[in-house]
Amino acid sequence: MIKPKLIDTHAHINFSPYKDDGDEVIKRTLKENVWFINVSSQYSTSQRSIKYAEKYKQGVYAAVGLHPIHVNKGGFETEYDGTISEREFEEFDLDKYKKLLKNPKVVALGEIGLDYFEDITEEAKENQKQVFMQQLDLARQMDKPVVIHCRKAYNDLLDLLEMFNFGCANCSMSCAPNKLRGVIHCFMGRWSQAEKFLEMGFHISFNGLITYARDYDKVIKNIPLDRILIETDSPYLTPVPHREERNEPLHVKYVAKKIAEIKELKYSEVAKQTTKNARELFGI
Repeated sequence: MIKPKLIDTHAHINFSPYKDDGDEVIKRTLKENVWFINVSSQYSTSQRSIKYAEKYKQGVYAAVGLHPIHVNKGGFETEYDGTISEREFEEFDLDKYKKLLKNPKVVALGEIGLDYFEDITEEAKENQKQVFMQQLDLARQMDKPVVIHCRKAYNDLLDLLEMFNFGCANCSMSCAPNKLRGVIHCFMGRWSQAEKFLEMGFHISFNGLITYARDYDKVIKNIPLDRILIETDSPYLTPVPHREERNEPLHVKYVAKKIAEIKELKYSEVAKQTTKNARELFGI
């Protein structure tokens, strides 16, 4: 079996910006021995992620789940190219996602979490929390790691994870014995918050944002390398030197290079360890 040089743990080749050339993007990625996980945001993109994963013997994997922006009706979102589209609403169907999680090419449940966009109401926040907890419970039942999205909600996220991990005795969750594990994707919080996620056993992931914003240097310096994952979040957050272009998994190398620079390590060491981290967490 060929071993990957790098693993992009969070891409969206299953999204519409790649509808015309998704396979071409995948082929040139695999040609450079870079593997990746197609992460989903709703049922339709989850199905598409699995279809892509099943087309390739190795190197392409799927994560399925319901993103918080699709939990509530109404509202708009900005696409990677600046265009604005209406958020699609989806009611969480546990049985449908449970069936998808049984597919051998599905390595995680995600992306799930909290997204407190500017116009969000308290009712919408509560809806997100309820669906998030349901998906955490499903992940633990199915013994799958979770890919967690968080925007402007780190304190609430920490509270929910702590309650889920340590306060389930009096709640309605099934409390299967499997320990919850996973990654905080596209981390944009403070070191004090990252410390708490690490204490809970989570990995922290970074993408192209760190190549042009210095806000996260302290966090990256402090996190042990064996708890870091790298990602692109393609088609979003394209790293320097390709910022004006659509992002793709091959660009994950620039994230690894930046982490090596910040931590004063060799690029080869960062590539080797983050790949090991990803393979162990996601079982690939």
